[in-house]
Amino acid sequence: MNLKPKAFIEARHQGVILDVRSPKEFEQGHMTSALNLPLFSNEERAIVGTCYKEEGREAAVKVGLKIIGPRMATLVEQAEELCGENTIYIYCWRGGMRSGSMAWLLQMAGKKVVLLEGGYKAYRSYLSEEICAKGELIVLGGYTGSGKTKVLHEIVEQGGQILDLEKLANHPGSSFGNLLNAPQPENEQFINSIGEAFLKLDMNKPIWVEDESRMIGNVWLPEDFYARLSHTPLLAIDKSIDERARFLSKDYGMLPKDQLKLGFDNISRRLGGLRVQEAHDAIDGGDLVTAAKIALQYYDKAYEHGIGKRKGPIASRIEMSGKTHKEIANYLLKNQEKWTSSKISN
Repeated sequence: MNLKPKAFIEARHQGVILDVRSPKEFEQGHMTSALNLPLFSNEERAIVGTCYKEEGREAAVKVGLKIIGPRMATLVEQAEELCGENTIYIYCWRGGMRSGSMAWLLQMAGKKVVLLEGGYKAYRSYLSEEICAKGELIVLGGYTGSGKTKVLHEIVEQGGQILDLEKLANHPGSSFGNLLNAPQPENEQFINSIGEAFLKLDMNKPIWVEDESRMIGNVWLPEDFYARLSHTPLLAIDKSIDERARFLSKDYGMLPKDQLKLGFDNISRRLGGLRVQEAHDAIDGGDLVTAAKIALQYYDKAYEHGIGKRKGPIASRIEMSGKTHKEIANYLLKNQEKWTSSKISN
């Protein structure tokens, strides 16, 4: 049985998903919860691909059969180990020879198999064109240290819904975020995760999302979604520089001094050598608030530059100095309807 992406995604939880592409393809990006049972290794795929280009489809098929023929029984055993008696949902890149061959083999072994029509490529197109374009976004902005991410988490606690891009990217979104050394996903997988996150959201309710630059650490937002984000009216929360510096000193204060200094070295070209040295001295003296204020000289300018490049208007600036993240989230949720883009455009 073949299913189009929408039906395949809706049904996949009823069984086990097998990605039969090569390990390298799988590592770059795959469907959520899929397991990798490659028909070809990375090297074998390259051999078959080269044959296809140089000698044509028939020759490539023969080469492929010679490779997998001796291990067909092993592939069935591996599938049984991974899937048991569950329905097996299979895909390859385009829903062609690899997934078709594996489906035939497993069906011959008595397994119930469902194929993804159009393969992984169709899945990604579906997420990008039909899922990530939906829903009513409210884009939350504010200077560095405003606690936007924590406000978003409070919004969830109070019954709202968010798209947490920094969590999906596994990166706090600043030069100092690099110091945490957290491994980031491959960019292809990051984009898949955005689409999968949208699938879990209620499209009849506003979706809160933090204003982000195109790059979050080493991964970047897909072009279409970034364009949508930058055209959506911005709701900016304002807090005093003293509050923001105190927040940053607590948020990054657990890092070793050498790492904090490295964070300043990373922005030295824009901040200037003298200010970087002053930050180093403040860190050595345990005055992280002063160091944070120095960092904000760079980040505030960067934020203003980013605001200037946005295509959408600033819908509202809300003074929130002295308010907790919980209080800010409560206020935002109570008033969220007036900040949806449809209301603003009217």
